[in-house]
Amino acid sequence: MELKKINENVWELPETYKQGMKVKGNIYLNDELYEGLQKDVFEQIANVACLPGIQKYSLAMPDCHYGYGFCIGGVAAFDERYGVISPGGVGFDINCGVRLIKTNLSKKDVEDKTKLKELLNEIFTNVPSGLGSKGKIRLDNNQIDTVLEEGVEWAIKEGYGTKKDLERIEENGRMKEADASFVSESAKKRGKPQLGSLGSGNHFLEIQYVDEIFNEETAKVYGVEKDQLMIMVHTGSRGLGHQICADYLRRMENATKKYNIKIPDRQLACAPINSEEGEAYFKAMSCGANYAWANRQLITHWVREAFEKVFKNSYENMGMEIVYDVAHNIAKKETHIVDGKEKSVIVHRKGATRAFGPNHSEIPEIYRPVGQPVIIPGDMGTASYLLSGTELAMEKTFGSTAHGAGRTLSRVKALQMYKSSEVQERLEKEGILVMADSKGVIAEECPEAYKDIEAVANVCDNSGIALKVSRLKPLGVVKG
Repeated sequence: MELKKINENVWELPETYKQGMKVKGNIYLNDELYEGLQKDVFEQIANVACLPGIQKYSLAMPDCHYGYGFCIGGVAAFDERYGVISPGGVGFDINCGVRLIKTNLSKKDVEDKTKLKELLNEIFTNVPSGLGSKGKIRLDNNQIDTVLEEGVEWAIKEGYGTKKDLERIEENGRMKEADASFVSESAKKRGKPQLGSLGSGNHFLEIQYVDEIFNEETAKVYGVEKDQLMIMVHTGSRGLGHQICADYLRRMENATKKYNIKIPDRQLACAPINSEEGEAYFKAMSCGANYAWANRQLITHWVREAFEKVFKNSYENMGMEIVYDVAHNIAKKETHIVDGKEKSVIVHRKGATRAFGPNHSEIPEIYRPVGQPVIIPGDMGTASYLLSGTELAMEKTFGSTAHGAGRTLSRVKALQMYKSSEVQERLEKEGILVMADSKGVIAEECPEAYKDIEAVANVCDNSGIALKVSRLKPLGVVKG
């Protein structure tokens, strides 16, 4: 293996690793995470480094593992003039992402397990979840197009939140390049009944509390304090995003041949960014991103309603405001410094979170002194982290960091090794209540199926690509 250890948290895959690499690979790991990494991931990082127009490095974050085309945890930026765009660099769940909602309630307010169970029951009833789950609203053809093009703005107009919510969402919950005419009828058909639903698999809704504060100053800016009750929502664009990806992968396979692009893996099918196919995919992907933000907005509204019913108070009085909402499967048009000059690029983040540093114009004004909030969920038995973006991330990773704990076991393997009932009982003994639409998903998503979130957060922090602000621990979990 030609991997070179640069320092305690960064490993380098040299351009000599594979013929055709245009840039080196940089992988953010410590020794523990390196030892547990599938070696196929190195091949995927090298494959991405072969794509036309790639800038600086092919990157992998601390939670990286094998994926479709790009590794999950992969980041790559391509020159906007002569680079490519690839659905494999975004993934099937377009804008799978995380939203963190704060309250002025305390852990003490749910120490009575009856109250916590009542709250979980109400959320479980109010927020549709599970495989193929359907939302509570019905859209006609015109309405789905509006959702795809307006995102959270549509939800706010329909009464699902306020304009203040928009300020704390990446892109303010709307990618303006979205054009619903580039989304297939089959994708829209899948999306119409699912808007406002959590879905299944690794998607979840958690009631958490702030276990530890690492940076008091930044935590204060984010409105976060010890023992505070928080809600984390992790879901994406459901069947609509999956269908958009599937539709455009087929189209990109033809485009790869049409433009004579040599790729080392057919899963990296791509097209020039400024080609007809490239522009079409970006517009459709933007629709998928807007749908996902609208989806998380509806879920936020119904979570607020559940809290209001259980605590018999308004969500405003309970301080239920969005801390931030970040995408971690997306391609974005951004400006970054390359070779000492500002350059327009398309940054692919596939299982990676944007982590813009202080004073960046694209983050909420209130957060600019300390940097963008970064949300990294863990597994349902350990912890999640709130971090802040950094200048070093802007310099080294195109303003990107990890997106979660990252899987170590496949769902099939987890089901073979663990029983849902035993996992649920063990978590309950640790003070964590779990509700799931499917019992099997509890075994599939057991803590042992994931990497050590502490190691992932520490590599982000120690390498400087995101700095720890607070650790959040679960009290109650709703799984699809």
